[in-house]
Amino acid sequence: MSGRNSLSRRRFLGGMAGGLFVTGLNAALPLPAWALTSPRKIHQGVTRYPARSYFDLKFSYSPLVINDKKGRATAINGTVPAPLIRWREGDEVTMDVTNNMEGTEHASIHWHGVLVPFRMDGVPGVNFDGIQPGETYRYNFRVQQAGTYWYHSHSRFQEQTGAYGPLIIDPKDGEPFHYDREHVIVLSDWAFEDPETIFRNIMLDPEYYIYYQRTVFDYLNRIQEEGFAEANAELLPFRKMNMSPRDLSNVTGSIYTYLMNGHSPDMNWTGQFDPGETVRLRIINASSMSNFDVRIPGLDMTVVMKDGKAVKPVGCHEFRIGVAETYDALIRPAGDKAYTIFAESLDRSGFTRGTLTPAVGMTAAVPKQRPVPDRTLKDIGMGMMKGDYFGGMSDEMMRKMHQKRLDMQNPDIDGPKGPMPFMPDKNNPDVAMTVMDPKQRMDDPGVGLGNDGWKVLTYKDLRSAEPQPYSPVVDRELTINVTANMERGIFALDGKKYTEHPGPYLFRHNERLRLYLVNHTMMEHPMHLHGMWMQLENGGENDDIPFVHTYLLKPGEVASFRITPIEKGDWAFHCHLLYHMEAGMFQVIRVA
Repeated sequence: MSGRNSLSRRRFLGGMAGGLFVTGLNAALPLPAWALTSPRKIHQGVTRYPARSYFDLKFSYSPLVINDKKGRATAINGTVPAPLIRWREGDEVTMDVTNNMEGTEHASIHWHGVLVPFRMDGVPGVNFDGIQPGETYRYNFRVQQAGTYWYHSHSRFQEQTGAYGPLIIDPKDGEPFHYDREHVIVLSDWAFEDPETIFRNIMLDPEYYIYYQRTVFDYLNRIQEEGFAEANAELLPFRKMNMSPRDLSNVTGSIYTYLMNGHSPDMNWTGQFDPGETVRLRIINASSMSNFDVRIPGLDMTVVMKDGKAVKPVGCHEFRIGVAETYDALIRPAGDKAYTIFAESLDRSGFTRGTLTPAVGMTAAVPKQRPVPDRTLKDIGMGMMKGDYFGGMSDEMMRKMHQKRLDMQNPDIDGPKGPMPFMPDKNNPDVAMTVMDPKQRMDDPGVGLGNDGWKVLTYKDLRSAEPQPYSPVVDRELTINVTANMERGIFALDGKKYTEHPGPYLFRHNERLRLYLVNHTMMEHPMHLHGMWMQLENGGENDDIPFVHTYLLKPGEVASFRITPIEKGDWAFHCHLLYHMEAGMFQVIRVA
């Protein structure tokens, strides 16, 4: 046999460590066993996978076929998605990661949401040099947590081309809730177009892939429904900003195929249950650019974890999962019927789906897609907009903002001072929009949600069920502003792209910091902080504010977090929309 087709003992055992290599339906590139749908034996869940302490992971280019169309993937151990990795809390783990890709492209793995020494965090140019072709890098550290996480490349656009996989960490002292079976659900977006081409297109025209822009007929219909004055009260401010109420996503279903465990909607990933069981769904959004709204028609969900951390059980029928977030939900399917797991993109440009069933061959109806939502001024935190909210602020407004900054810097003011007003440079074309009065919007389910007659989870609903290890006393406050000029393809923090920023943000080791994030853009941004937890100040008591590693920040929103930097070093902080990060919405946090 040729080396390409032979299955050596070493390769077989390596496959067992992360999932057997079994060819999935309609895919030239094999799917790992955890992600498999098989017509002979429906996947039984991954509960029986053992926790291991050593993994051998190899990057390579591989062909991938989805819906009879062929592309090239960046595979890890020959599969997309990558193998399931399972650790145990308290164990020391080692991963040897080898770059077998041709050419000069480096590789990397970031253990998303996992607390590690900074040299193990896997961000080229920040805490290591990347893994060059032909080289192996050894990750080695002790596991300090449990829950549902994921891992992915942090090298250019490899995450978009398939370098991502689920990471499950079993608790050393048992789970905080009972379940009979579990399924890992990895959502992602696949494009057959070269990511470099996608990036170039949206930098030249951020609406390049948005085919659902409003038309004159939409405008006339709105006049008919609401009247001329009401319709123009919403439309004209957007036109003044040179923005659209449908700036929902830069990359859409016009080129994306949305996947569930590597399966397109037509391939229909399928998982089994026995009626009456409690099933744990570990849902991971491993997309590059797509936020999803997840529901299972006919079933209630009980959310029990956010970003790997336990929360007090909260019931819902739907939740929005931003890029890089994870949610664990318990369901209790009853009766001899199948159910559809439906994940619809925020912009309604497409969906992916799978089936939960008690028997082979059973399927359920796929819900009809909802219409494309229009943002309102309220959705971007503006209410009825006044001219001073955006660029071209009057001198009087600038004077008031400056005075407010001076007042907030007064050391005699006790208690939370709020976000520091953002003072844009009038001559800086990189900032198209400034929100003068950002709102806390954690009780808002998000654009396009909340009007369907069922319960939608909000961040306000989350209450931590984890011990509170940190002091309630805040030592310092810091504001970071999320800014952009989409028309120019500029995405930045505090008005400056990564390459233009004067230096890292400084966090003090073991301080108790309150971080305000303010979104001065028209889009949601999943903001991710490496190396430490953010505790979301969502109105809970000090001992039950939830832990997050990623937060989907709404337009016009201010959100505050308490942070205790426990590990010294340089850490990445960025928007997890991949092309926004690469365009400059990225910065280094230095803990010293």
